[in-house]
Amino acid sequence: MLARDQKSNIINAYQTHTTDTGSPEVQIALLSERIGQLTEHFRTHKKDHASRRGLLMMVSKRRSLLDYLKKYDAERYKTVIQKLGIRK
Repeated sequence: MLARDQKSNIINAYQTHTTDTGSPEVQIALLSERIGQLTEHFRTHKKDHASRRGLLMMVSKRRSLLDYLKKYDAERYKTVIQKLGIRK
């Protein structure tokens, strides 16, 4: 789980307006942070298959949000992947 202050920092960094908490950019950033944490977790806990399933679901959710963003606003898509360093 993300700490409350860590989550609010991510939301503040990626929000599109002052009350934005659910835009695709914010959701993608939160999922990316959680995916990074789980990836670190799996370096020490290789046999944690239940959490691995959750990781795969998060990656799939992030992929669908990125596809949505790319379809409707390519510029926002490009800025998000550049800020997060997801693609090359």
